[in-house]
Amino acid sequence: MAKIDYIVMAVYLAGILSVGFMLSRKVKSSGDLFAAGGRSPWWASGLSAFMTMFSAGTFVVWGGIAYEQGLVAVSINLCYGVAALAAGYFLAGRWKNLGIDSPAEYVSLRFGKPALHLYTWTMLLFRMVGVAVALYALATIMVALMPLGEGVPFRDPVTGNLALHWAVFLFGLVVVVYTMVGGLWAVLMTDVLQFIVLTLSVLFVSSLLLLRAGDAGASLQQIPENFLKPTSGEYGMLFLAGWAAIHFFMIGAEWAFVQRYLCVENERAAKKATYLFAALYLVSPVLWFLPPMVFRVIEPGLDKEQAYILACQSVLPAGMVGLMVAAMFSATASMVSSQLNVFAGVLTQDIYKRLLRPASKERELVLIGRIATALLGVALIGIAIMVPRMGGAERVIVALTSLIVTPLLAPSVWGLLRKNTSLSHLFVTVTICFTAGLTTYCVKNELITVPAGFLSEWANWVRTYPHSTDVLVGVVLPVALLLVLDLSTFRRTNPGWTRLASHEPDPIDSAGTHPGRMPAYIVAGGTGACGVMMLGILPFNREGHGMLILFSAVMLGLAATILFLVRRTQEQDKT
Repeated sequence: MAKIDYIVMAVYLAGILSVGFMLSRKVKSSGDLFAAGGRSPWWASGLSAFMTMFSAGTFVVWGGIAYEQGLVAVSINLCYGVAALAAGYFLAGRWKNLGIDSPAEYVSLRFGKPALHLYTWTMLLFRMVGVAVALYALATIMVALMPLGEGVPFRDPVTGNLALHWAVFLFGLVVVVYTMVGGLWAVLMTDVLQFIVLTLSVLFVSSLLLLRAGDAGASLQQIPENFLKPTSGEYGMLFLAGWAAIHFFMIGAEWAFVQRYLCVENERAAKKATYLFAALYLVSPVLWFLPPMVFRVIEPGLDKEQAYILACQSVLPAGMVGLMVAAMFSATASMVSSQLNVFAGVLTQDIYKRLLRPASKERELVLIGRIATALLGVALIGIAIMVPRMGGAERVIVALTSLIVTPLLAPSVWGLLRKNTSLSHLFVTVTICFTAGLTTYCVKNELITVPAGFLSEWANWVRTYPHSTDVLVGVVLPVALLLVLDLSTFRRTNPGWTRLASHEPDPIDSAGTHPGRMPAYIVAGGTGACGVMMLGILPFNREGHGMLILFSAVMLGLAATILFLVRRTQEQDKT
């Protein structure tokens, strides 16, 4: 990267931190720290949920599939939109109407303290490792783009680039600091800004790649066979249906997403936020995966995992590479900050307050919440730095996450809809599904010897169709078990259902924390800053001035439009 790229990236990171410190003034209670006082705008919640799905894997894994197999990557990601649409219709409003402070409180009321501990410690362990691996993967990608000069303290003497452990530490520290200081308000607002940066960067790359493809004389005849088909190989309709079902449970009950339903003002806002999330995922995958698909036509035969990065580097002007690196950081930062905030909230509100110190005051809870965020952040950075020394153990843990998350989330959704779902239903589902998932995982990876006969044939099928196996074990099996258990207790009403129905929410002390028009001003300021930044990098480039000016004008025009609408709303309120 050129010096201007480092400047752009430094300005971006400084802007993210400044947003966190600015929003710290809005945090006056634990409700503000972990639920934005229940006053988040629906559009901020929806964009934040959208960004929570992103990570470095979006560019590496799905970008690699798009480069290698084409449109099927778009089809896979469209499933998120279908899942979010269903979650918005069936679940989002229900979550908000429960009157709970956190998803962990729902688990405690609906299933009892044993379930609370099962969910809290199991999901905390798996999610922290999974997020740490994502942070490590991000750092691995980014250091390859960041050569440093002699004498720079963060330089790796072997590669000449930014040292990997310093990349993990620096990027992780930024996320931990703004999440700790600004709480969920900072997570939501930085997610919105990250959405703007990411969208801007991908639009820019896509436009330039299409122009380059035209200049190179690329044509449809150069597209590989089946490249534009929505399904390919094992990524068929069964996989897509299962993928949508898995993410229905994830978007409908994963704690980071439930937090987005609880932080808005009412049921209607929760549904609108989820529908926005769905609409973006039903439209945007074409945009996200256009760069590697076009690049396949221009430069075939490359490493698919590096295709997205190489595509960006091939067309971006000086300064915009730094913005693209910032966009990739944004994608993983959103996921990291969401998990940090939601689990710090569980440790503070559901473990410390409800189990250890019920009489604790709000100021004490805010302090404990920030300490919990900091400690989780330190653990996260430590795990990420240790990934190379784990000898592949992190891959096993991430794989185990996929085995247990859906069996945990499916009973949570079922308990939200059905009055007879009980703690025993939860434990039976988790135990059987985890055992089945672990067995198939060992068979797929040939970790156990399978005797000849029928079991051998089954093992061959599992190894031949691993994705279909994941759908059967991860979706069909838990749903089938819950259906059978539901029918066996059809007429009963579980006490947890009664507890949840009679629950009265604790009053949230959020006086003076209403955001007003602050979120709109932050979005306008961030958008305008991106527009000015693009004008600022003009002198550092000999070509592409027209495209830079065009995108700058669009961003500045969008910022001006937002400010105009805010001021018009102010005038209407006065009259």
